[in-house]
Amino acid sequence: MIRSASPKYEFNLKNSTKFSGILPFLQFLERMKIQQTFRGFDCLKKDNAKFPLSKIFVYLIAGWMADCSRMFHFQSLQNDPLIRAFLGGKCPHYTLLSKDLLRLEKIEDAAIEFKERVMDIIEPWLDSDLILDFDSSVETVYGNQEGAKIGVNPHKPGRKSYHPLLVFEGKSHLCLNGVLRPGNVHSADNGIEFAEETYRLLSTQYLIRYARFDKGFGGEKFYSYWEQQKINYAGKLKWTSRLKKYVENDNSPWIRYVDDELIVIEGKTVYYQATSFKSYTIRRFRREFIYSAGVLTSHSRRVSLNICKTYAHKWAFRKMIQSVRMID
Repeated sequence: MIRSASPKYEFNLKNSTKFSGILPFLQFLERMKIQQTFRGFDCLKKDNAKFPLSKIFVYLIAGWMADCSRMFHFQSLQNDPLIRAFLGGKCPHYTLLSKDLLRLEKIEDAAIEFKERVMDIIEPWLDSDLILDFDSSVETVYGNQEGAKIGVNPHKPGRKSYHPLLVFEGKSHLCLNGVLRPGNVHSADNGIEFAEETYRLLSTQYLIRYARFDKGFGGEKFYSYWEQQKINYAGKLKWTSRLKKYVENDNSPWIRYVDDELIVIEGKTVYYQATSFKSYTIRRFRREFIYSAGVLTSHSRRVSLNICKTYAHKWAFRKMIQSVRMID
C-alpha cells in the first residue's frame, strides 16, 4: 500500500517488457525455423542488408501477435528487450516495413510463392486424408485502410471492413490458405477459384476426403465443382420456411446419432432443391495472455525472463513451452 501522497518515481527500470506472454510463440517460430523458410526472398534486397526480408516477415508475424495491426504500432516494439533479443539485438524501424512490403508488391506471383513456402511448413503436420473447412470472417477496420469497403458487418454496421476467405484442415485445424477481400463481397465470391488454388498448393500425395462449408457458400456452381472433382461435401442450408415445411411433411424416419443425459442429436435424409441458387478471440488472447510485465536478466551466458508474479496463466504458459520443446 502506498501511504505517501506524493510517491517518488524514476524512469530507470531496465530490460522490462510488457509482452512476456508472447515468449512461447516466439520460441515456436524459432523451433519451426520460420525465418529459414523465407530465405528465398532475401535476394530481393542487397546481400549486406541489415534486415533481410526473411527477418522482416518474422518481425511482422510477431508484431501481429502483439496487436500491431498498423505499421506505426510497431513503434511499441522498437525498444522492447524481449523482441530485440528474439531478432538478434535490434528491431527494424517501422517505416522500413512498409517499404519492404511495397517491394514485394512489385514482384509477380509473390503471393503464391509466399503461400507455397507456408505450405512447406504445414504439410509435415497433415494426415494423408484431408478435410477442407471453408470459412469467411468480417474484420472491422477503424480508418481508411487500403481495400476496406462498407459491407455487411453484424458487429459494426456501416463501418468499413475486410471479408477474408479462409480454408482450414478439419482434423489439425491448420489454416491452409487465405485471401484478403474487401468487406462488400459475398462469402461465396471467387470461392471456386480459391478452392482450385488451395488444391494446387497441396502436394499430390494428399487425398481430400470431403469439403465442409456453411450456408454462405451455398449455390449450384459451388456444389457442382465438388461433384465434378468427385469429392464429397457437407454444407449448411438456410433454414427457410419452405425447407422447414418440406422436412415436416417428409415421411422418412429420423435417426438418432447422439443420445446421452445432456445432448440428443437426430437427423434424416431428404432430397431437396431450392427455388433458386444464386450467386477464445485473438483480441482476448492478447489481452489476457500476451500482455504481461516481465524483466530480462542475464547471468553468465544464461538469459532469463522474470514474469510478473500475478500472471494468471502460469500453467498454460508452461504447457506451451513444453509443447514447443517437443517439436522436432
